[in-house]
Amino acid sequence: MTATYGAGQVRPAGERRALPVPDGLDGMRLDQAVARLFGLSRTVAAELIEAGDVLVDGATRAKSEKITANAWLEVTLPPPATPPPAAPQPVPGLDIVYEDDDIVVVDKPVGVAAHPSPGWTGPTVIGGLAAMGRTIATSGAAERQGVVHRLDVGTSGLMVVAKSEHAYSVLKRAFKAREVEKRYHAVVQGHLDPLRGTIDAPIGRHPTHDYRWAVVSDGKPSITHYDTVEAFPTASLVDIRLETGRTHQIRVHMSALRHPCVGDLMYGADPTLAARLGLTRQWLHARALGFLHPRTGEEVRFVSDYPDDLTRALAILRS
Repeated sequence: MTATYGAGQVRPAGERRALPVPDGLDGMRLDQAVARLFGLSRTVAAELIEAGDVLVDGATRAKSEKITANAWLEVTLPPPATPPPAAPQPVPGLDIVYEDDDIVVVDKPVGVAAHPSPGWTGPTVIGGLAAMGRTIATSGAAERQGVVHRLDVGTSGLMVVAKSEHAYSVLKRAFKAREVEKRYHAVVQGHLDPLRGTIDAPIGRHPTHDYRWAVVSDGKPSITHYDTVEAFPTASLVDIRLETGRTHQIRVHMSALRHPCVGDLMYGADPTLAARLGLTRQWLHARALGFLHPRTGEEVRFVSDYPDDLTRALAILRS
């Protein structure tokens, strides 16, 4: 059975539709009638008629020809217009530390995700690089092309992104083989005992809280090395080297020791201390990144200064 639609109703695009001409359109020009019936512009309706995509009683007609009520009208509607992709938006504070034909090393500000993901509508490193005119490797999942490792949205600091397919392949292997030096600085609550040590505890999904991770018996092996750099009355500045790279690894391990990163309310930090320091995120910064260059094989190493919010919090602790 063929469905009949009233004048002014918009049909699903990209389909062939057939219906009798309504009484209200009797005597109307064909292009005007088609435009009215299917919610098209007169120009588009005329183009369909001229292309032979409009039949009246099985035959083509001129666009200016008048139609009669109950004549059988068949129209092949145009495919839906594909909107142009949104222009990539610049990401304030996203700085390029180093770049060549194979890699680009960036200093990521807080509040920026590494790449697009479901539910995230904020800025991304990938989008920021595109806005700068940088072309990255196409290897990897569609939304993570060129990304060989990630930082949390709430963590600032150094990331390397592959620009060439060769670099992507080499760096992915290096990260998987734990051949990349990843050093972070964190300010944690209290004083770690011992001041230097290794945390070897598996990490997996939190059993009861979505979006959180935890030390669980069936989690993936996770190893964090730490060394206290400076101690304050209520907190400690810690240098951390990751041997593995699990999601939220530092935050989870420090929380498990009952020394959460200052400001990390998700993992048990003191909100009063965070407020006193003016922190709205965890005090955690990807401080240094070192690896063998994927093209030359030479060792490269990069260091990032603390951003303003972490510097201010540290000054308050020292005072």
